[in-house]
Amino acid sequence: MALFEFNDDSYTLGNIREVDTRKITVLVSSDKDLRKARVGQLIAVQLSGASESWLIGMIDKVIKAVVAQTPLQETEEGELEDFEPMGDTVVNTVKITLMGAAKWNALDQRFTFSRSLDHVPEIDSVCYVLKDAHLEEFMRVISESGDDEHSLELGVYKLNESAKAYVDGNKLFQRHAALLGSTGSGKSWTVASILERSATLPSSNLVVFDLHGEYRELGYARQLRIPGPDEVDADDDSVLFLPYWLLNSEEIQSLFVDRSEFSAHNQVVVVQDSITEQKKAFLEENGRSDLLKSFTLDSPVPFSLKNVMAKLTHLNEEKVQGSRGPKNGPFNGEFSRLLVRMASRLNDRRYGFLFNGPEKYHQYDSLSLIAEKLMGFGNSKPSIKVIDFSEVPADILPVIVGLVARIIYQVQFWSSADDRRPIAFVCDEAHLYLPRKEGNPVERRAVEAFEKIAKEGRKYGVALMIISQRPSDVSATILSQCNNIISLRLTNADDQATVRKLLPESLESLLEALPIMDVGEAMVVGDSVLLPSRIKIEPPKEKPLSATIDFWSRWQEDKTNPDFAIAVENMRRQSRAKHQS
Repeated sequence: MALFEFNDDSYTLGNIREVDTRKITVLVSSDKDLRKARVGQLIAVQLSGASESWLIGMIDKVIKAVVAQTPLQETEEGELEDFEPMGDTVVNTVKITLMGAAKWNALDQRFTFSRSLDHVPEIDSVCYVLKDAHLEEFMRVISESGDDEHSLELGVYKLNESAKAYVDGNKLFQRHAALLGSTGSGKSWTVASILERSATLPSSNLVVFDLHGEYRELGYARQLRIPGPDEVDADDDSVLFLPYWLLNSEEIQSLFVDRSEFSAHNQVVVVQDSITEQKKAFLEENGRSDLLKSFTLDSPVPFSLKNVMAKLTHLNEEKVQGSRGPKNGPFNGEFSRLLVRMASRLNDRRYGFLFNGPEKYHQYDSLSLIAEKLMGFGNSKPSIKVIDFSEVPADILPVIVGLVARIIYQVQFWSSADDRRPIAFVCDEAHLYLPRKEGNPVERRAVEAFEKIAKEGRKYGVALMIISQRPSDVSATILSQCNNIISLRLTNADDQATVRKLLPESLESLLEALPIMDVGEAMVVGDSVLLPSRIKIEPPKEKPLSATIDFWSRWQEDKTNPDFAIAVENMRRQSRAKHQS
């Protein structure tokens, strides 16, 4: 059975004159045939002796070269030298990258497409351009290959907008994904489109790290938010408190200890010892002395920070008996600055979600309640959780985002294999908390948490979808683990270079179109897609709050000044909610 039947010469491009592992060069006999070729267009080459197997390629370059023909003559000394030119010869060639093979599947009784290449074409094989009905037929094969229970529909192919474009939902999340694009290219739409389709599955589980509140009005998602300064006493189920005892020793040090101080080492040791004492005391008070055998400093056990500070104050002011009377203790005066920093953090209402949460967040079973809020799904609970981090102070944002990711990953890690359900992190604006360059200790903690998930998360059902408008600023280690790239328009040269490094050299030509793609148009490459190609993303039904403001149109409106007093009050309250004066 033949997939394509090219009955006339209108589809013939030329004959293959050069073959490489994934590259072929076609010699085109006439200018008329050369005009059939377009960069990005698909071609087909039939394998010799196999009517049911076709190689599919994509045109990278179309070349019309003029070659000067200069004959040679022999001199008296026996050497060759140029003689009079005989005229120029035009050589038309087309460079093509092989993308895969379309083969007849006897089991399913249909043609299927595979990216694997078992054979390469023979020299002088005829190369055909896929267009019109033949292109529609091939795109139908692509759509049918992806139209199963594992498939996630993204939109339509730009080559043929009547053909739906699918990605393999399993491979998209198994191998991590990066969704990249400049401001205004359609990233939020694409994210919302993926979330919308994921929400239709009975037990999907995705957590969105929303830094600017763009996804706070998605009706199918459970909305969680880190409380602002005026909500430290709130007990709303949508409010997410993250008590300080969830922080590990490294994160606590990054918040309180100044590494540049001479006494920093003593501060770290004494703080760790004090926290260990308080955690042990809590376990004994709650009748869980059995846990002391496996207890470590980073065990997620509540403790009293005020008691830790009280011990530090005592050591800082301690006097000991000397040979001539009382003298300063071994740590006298070494914790003064540390205590000031700790008191400053505790009294700053911006950090109320850490230090001033309700009492129910400081109980033995508090962590299981937090895990349920972050990871729960099914039984009429929304499968998509959107966490709004817009109220978190910028200086500790990386620690808090990393803390949430680490909690979920560790709970997933310690769940039994039978009970473990896969979960995906959608990391919006990743460049803000997963920077490429070595930053301060606060940023480093978050990057380390996500790098561990990027390397090992697949084993325990934790996936990453990295979203950024500046991929050149995102941790290279994390991006290198993303085997699926969904790239919308990218205009910055550094960002384009970063994406190129993530892809095989054979697909580099696809990326030449990155600066000229339309809004909502993406280049999709990776393990999850059958045919690396340009896809027009289908807009979601519920759009995020990320639309670009039309300046000129808004300036044409006849409006009066807003109430700046309300804005000032919101600034003072650190909340955008309107308040009565």
